[in-house]
Amino acid sequence: MNRPYDFSRNEDISIIISGAAGQGIKTAESLITAIIKRHGLYCFSCREYMSRVRGGLNSTQVRVSADPVAAWRDGIDILIPLTPDLSRLDHRISDTTLIIGDPSLFTEGRTGIAFSFDEAAGGDGRLYNTAASGLILALLHIDFSLLSESLNERFANKSEKIRERNLTAARAGYEQGGALLRDGTVTIALEPSPAPRSRMIVSGTEAVGLGALAGGCSFISSYPMSPGTGVFEFLSRQADAFPLVSEQAEDEIAALNMALGAWYAGARGMVSTSGGGFALMGEALSLAGVTETPAVIHIAQRPGPATGMATRTEQGDLNLALHAGHGDVARVIFAPGNPDQAFRLTARAFSLADEYQIPVIILTDQYLVDARHTIPPWEDPLAGYASHIVETGDGYQRYRYTESGISPRGIPGFGRGLVRVDSHEHDENGRISEDWRTREKMVQKRMKRLEQLAASAIMPSSHGNPEAATVVVSWGSTLGTALEALGKSGAEQIHYLHFSQVYPLNPALRPLLQRADRLVVAENNHTGQFADLLAVTFGRRADERLLQVNGFPFSVEYLTSRFTRYRRPV
Repeated sequence: MNRPYDFSRNEDISIIISGAAGQGIKTAESLITAIIKRHGLYCFSCREYMSRVRGGLNSTQVRVSADPVAAWRDGIDILIPLTPDLSRLDHRISDTTLIIGDPSLFTEGRTGIAFSFDEAAGGDGRLYNTAASGLILALLHIDFSLLSESLNERFANKSEKIRERNLTAARAGYEQGGALLRDGTVTIALEPSPAPRSRMIVSGTEAVGLGALAGGCSFISSYPMSPGTGVFEFLSRQADAFPLVSEQAEDEIAALNMALGAWYAGARGMVSTSGGGFALMGEALSLAGVTETPAVIHIAQRPGPATGMATRTEQGDLNLALHAGHGDVARVIFAPGNPDQAFRLTARAFSLADEYQIPVIILTDQYLVDARHTIPPWEDPLAGYASHIVETGDGYQRYRYTESGISPRGIPGFGRGLVRVDSHEHDENGRISEDWRTREKMVQKRMKRLEQLAASAIMPSSHGNPEAATVVVSWGSTLGTALEALGKSGAEQIHYLHFSQVYPLNPALRPLLQRADRLVVAENNHTGQFADLLAVTFGRRADERLLQVNGFPFSVEYLTSRFTRYRRPV
């Protein structure tokens, strides 16, 4: 009789599947999360993987719950290793972790349940992930018919032999899981409900891509760079279904210049990259600034400097996004905290770029784009959008001085007017000018729109106790983790603010920050880049900075422990 593992009181089950690159960890994640939702449970998944095509050690966390979950946990309830290597997970394994894997794992005092994936897969290493899927779904009391239906759908275009071998491996894993439930070795008591079945599972990558389509994106040009490549690939796959042109550029410099050319011609262009790729786009960003050409730029952050850690996460590119380009360039920077915000803010980015004729940057990170959430469907996601292109007439002036600072944007061939666009300083007609008076008026005109953008900037979402003396601030992908930690810590003495727009900041924030007796800023970088921005903008320095640069997102456990400390008086 194996040692019993009782998870009946767990609000959620944290399951980790680990293995080498090439063993289908991502495929298993996609398969089981879809089935879990169909069964009637919520799930959240995120990946931690090495920068290699084969070998190494990758892992996927799948959190399963009867209630919505949306954050990374350090703790592991059930660990399913497809290889004996647990070196990258040792620090997360506790006495209560159930390990189910090869008999060779259980040496030197490590305990668990021996199960040969090789035998279950009939000696075919490509089927280990299918056997693991069957094992996990059995432990969650999910009927095998859902798994067999999903496998038949997934392999509908494959041979009967391939389908049967996958079903056999899945059945072997499922029978092992069922046996553990029947003999009382494992107890899990998550009750399904109808609510999750009506929801959808969406990754951050898909949410940004769908938001781009909702915003009218008609041109995508990029040079591949993890983890931003996923958005480029996703949109490229939609090119046949939408009026969308996809172009893989020869480098990031060309990519943004192509997107600017698309906007100049009347299309709505976008690029997707990471910090290193965006570093090459600085000159083109300045070109957008002086020519007042819209642009939408998605930056999926990863640790730097240089190549850094290409497949890990960090919030280290805020300063880059804020200060890139030579000279003064007005811009907006969004930092969505979950797929719903990623969808809505990406669509909004296209509208703002068009209306204000500026670059709009969407800052995500590896954690956000790779994580998969169970969320409600978007209502009327393709409701349409307004275009701010004008039909030109005789005497048209591309850079005409206006009270708002926004000149009428025409495009070549739409109207009788001549559209002159120049990368040098220029007059209202678009002719090169070195007159100092003209230069001064043009800079003021271009930067004037920042005042309007700040006044209408999205305010942070507010959680916890608005009257609390301690104000905790975070931005971007930290949202789900901070909210769960806030609930677990019972921190009635915390007012939590999450920023999904990090530049420009709304002036109405000043009294909110100034009144805090203790201001804490949590962000995934070394220096506290957003804390610095708050200090420069509002003169309120953070009293404490919660910073992390190990390539992982903040965990629920870490923020819960920190928030619990703030229950003490300031």
